[in-house]
Amino acid sequence: MNYGQIRKYDIANGPGIRTSIFVTGCSLNCKNCFNKEYQNSNFGEKWTDQTTKKVIDYLSKDEVAGLTILGGEPFESAKDLISIIDDIKKQIDKSIWIYSGYTFENLIENPTCKNLLKEVDVLVDGPFKEAKKDLKLKFRGSSNQRIIDIKESLANDSIILLNGY
Repeated sequence: MNYGQIRKYDIANGPGIRTSIFVTGCSLNCKNCFNKEYQNSNFGEKWTDQTTKKVIDYLSKDEVAGLTILGGEPFESAKDLISIIDDIKKQIDKSIWIYSGYTFENLIENPTCKNLLKEVDVLVDGPFKEAKKDLKLKFRGSSNQRIIDIKESLANDSIILLNGY
């Protein structure tokens, strides 16, 4: 898996100060994608064990509330991310948010993607849609996108939106 960048401190992609990983590779090609260069899966740097250690170091800071994974399309690297998140969770117990241009309904149909969902706390789902762009929304760009409480949604077999969003 490749990544385009890692932000040690990010306040735009989830509550509080977060560490964010931007994976590369996305076949959705959404109109007006804000990370067009990250659609190429060969863009960026290869993920290594050293990269995981760096993210764990960032997440160990008291001021960091959690991890956010976006891209590109994280679920196109689901198998790699499951392993990376497993390594992180062995040392860090903080919330994990993940963004996807796919919907929750689509993701749970794929066993690997569903397994990745089981590793995270919150999913921001759906493609960005220019016609539904709303700058007043927290942590998403268009009103069709949802902020989903994954643990509750999987436990109740229905979509449960995260309170406050």
